[in-house]
Amino acid sequence: MKAAVLHKLGESPRYAEFADPVAGAEEALVRVRAASLKNVERQQAAGTHYASPREFPVVCGLDGVGNLEDGTRVFFGGARKPFGAMAELTVAPRAFCFPLADSLDDLTAAALPNPGVSAWLTLTHGAKFAAGETALILGATGVTGQLAVQIAKLLGAKSVIAAGRNERALTKLRTIGADGTIQLDQSDGALKQEFARAAGDDGFDVIIDYLWGHPTEVLIAAITKSEFAPLKKQTRLVQVGESAGPTISLPAAVLRSTPLTILGTAGIPPMPVLMDAMQQVMTRGARGELRVETEAVPLADVEKAWNRKESSGRRIVLVP
Repeated sequence: MKAAVLHKLGESPRYAEFADPVAGAEEALVRVRAASLKNVERQQAAGTHYASPREFPVVCGLDGVGNLEDGTRVFFGGARKPFGAMAELTVAPRAFCFPLADSLDDLTAAALPNPGVSAWLTLTHGAKFAAGETALILGATGVTGQLAVQIAKLLGAKSVIAAGRNERALTKLRTIGADGTIQLDQSDGALKQEFARAAGDDGFDVIIDYLWGHPTEVLIAAITKSEFAPLKKQTRLVQVGESAGPTISLPAAVLRSTPLTILGTAGIPPMPVLMDAMQQVMTRGARGELRVETEAVPLADVEKAWNRKESSGRRIVLVP
């Protein structure tokens, strides 16, 4: 079969021949129709992710859409190494094969679950977001950030503020759930004022942070109290990504003066929680309530696509 084959960490996968997989016990043989290209797969191939491969050659790709041997079209995940989703064939646990509604096209079905389930779990399981609360999505113009905006509104948010750099994506977000937007490409002083204005007197209930680094430092400075005042609410900041930087400077006084709790997203939630998130995302995607922008690229062009800077908010989907 043809596949996106990685021979060494730090390289890009190449379109090449690879041995056909054979399904074992409790596994399904899947004929792949589409597989999305995500940052986590690039990180794994680069060797910068904790789950980077250690044995080679290996086929890239965490999940995708395909047909089982009986013709059932499914979304699948958890392919057994050295096989992966970016191939003509793969093997996946039957428990991780989910039948798809006809209303979900292959590209959307391949692109939606990974970022959609991540955003859903971050809001519901991590932040414990509740209807009537306010949310700031920091880094909202990426694929996962856009879905976080949409999901927060579906969960009954009183207000969702989207912050990002891509002006086109920010404009789009106003049509799919954002009550307000903040352009990050401005001076620290102006950005601090915008964060403070958006927070208002009551502050944000939840901040989902896909950026970290300097934007988070400016945000924290904007919401830090400079005087003794009655506490109105606790702000839960969930740290998810680090696309703007891996570290921040956090003065101790911030945590003594401001009702701020910083949470992480480590670990896998209980299986019933994970399965419910998958069901919610796929059902709402089939209804058109969750949308993701995609771009189809032939699997044969995987090396070129791998090294291309992805358009903000658009997910590349490889098609065998």
